[in-house]
Amino acid sequence: MFRVTGSVLCCWLVCVSGAQGAQPLPSPLTLDDAIALAERSLPAIELVQAQRDADAAALAEAESLSGVRLSAIGRLRVVDPSRVSPDRDNNDSSAQLQLRKRLYDFGYSDAREQAARLAGAGGEWRYLDARQQVRLDIMRRFFDVILADLQFAHDNEAMAGAYVDADRARDRHELKKLSDVDLLAIESAYQQALDVRTQSQAAQRATRSQLALAMGRPGDLASDLVRPEAPKIDADPPDYDALVTEILANNPKLKAMRADVEAARAALEAERSGHGPVISAEVDASVYNRETSSTHPLGAGLVFEMPLLTGGAKDAAVAAAGAKLRQRSAQLAAAELVMRQLVLDLRQQLDNLRIRRSGLMVRNDYRELYLDRSRALYELEVKTDLGDAMTEITAVTLEMARAEFDWIMTRAELDALAGHLLPEEQMP
Repeated sequence: MFRVTGSVLCCWLVCVSGAQGAQPLPSPLTLDDAIALAERSLPAIELVQAQRDADAAALAEAESLSGVRLSAIGRLRVVDPSRVSPDRDNNDSSAQLQLRKRLYDFGYSDAREQAARLAGAGGEWRYLDARQQVRLDIMRRFFDVILADLQFAHDNEAMAGAYVDADRARDRHELKKLSDVDLLAIESAYQQALDVRTQSQAAQRATRSQLALAMGRPGDLASDLVRPEAPKIDADPPDYDALVTEILANNPKLKAMRADVEAARAALEAERSGHGPVISAEVDASVYNRETSSTHPLGAGLVFEMPLLTGGAKDAAVAAAGAKLRQRSAQLAAAELVMRQLVLDLRQQLDNLRIRRSGLMVRNDYRELYLDRSRALYELEVKTDLGDAMTEITAVTLEMARAEFDWIMTRAELDALAGHLLPEEQMP
């Protein structure tokens, strides 16, 4: 491995780096360090975690339907006693403790619990996917910084060559060996190269800021990054059929959507069982201000409730739940089709990158030999294009890095699609 350093940025990066309360970033910074030192409370993770908490609350609410409920009931009443009542007191107030438990509701509470439990399972898969996406984003931003440094090195080399050409052109112009038009053309080329270099320098800071944001450490900008080792691009990519079969079976998003479909199916069953008969057990203890033949201090019994008219509420709820089930099923089917195409595109990209890197390696060998020849001619004070050769070398280095990073990212995306980039058991 070797280091890629934006030397022109070091002074001001030191001034702005260092997130308060966080472990300082090491210098140089490796990709593993960038992932390990990222904040765990990133907005994308917090959003999914909040949904997990909401799913857990929904499950607890569904489970409470079959739980034991204890109520305290107080009544302040004034009555006109019956003529035959021996107690002529008008105060008919009472206090009661009532214990109630739902015994059977013909599958309604079970279906509600199942729907909530499946929704929670979908939330777990979305949490895994969110963690993987954060990792991919950090990787992508990390590589962007290195590419920005390499781009600056290339543009700085090109600007230096353009400056030398412009300086020589001025000397020739003073000797009346170069026309005004030709001088302005060369000066214009230098100004364009200078503008490109300035933009590249700005990109160095922008990419470092994006990496800091992806890590959840805004303002903590890394000045020196370690370029990862070159991947083994010559290895044969995985077979497409086996790859798509594995990803369709294990993709976290698809698993979450399948859980959503099953949760919607359970919710439909709950609505079909809703507004139906309910059998409950009741035990109560009461005290009364005036006692009559119908008052009792203790009581127990079974309660059977049977709604007779719902005003169309049940039919509406069933229709809405059925529509939601069809919607979730259609979304799952569409996502599976999109996933097949995505896997194919990524798989083909691996093939393209292998061919691209092979061509770049040949080009790199040629440019290195060309640079050696240009350097030898330069030392012999023979006219040569040494500056152009050095610029071309930095261009090949940039393209090689871009091809390698594209390969690493493509393989990482395929691992993420299969749920392997960040195993669930390793998540904090």
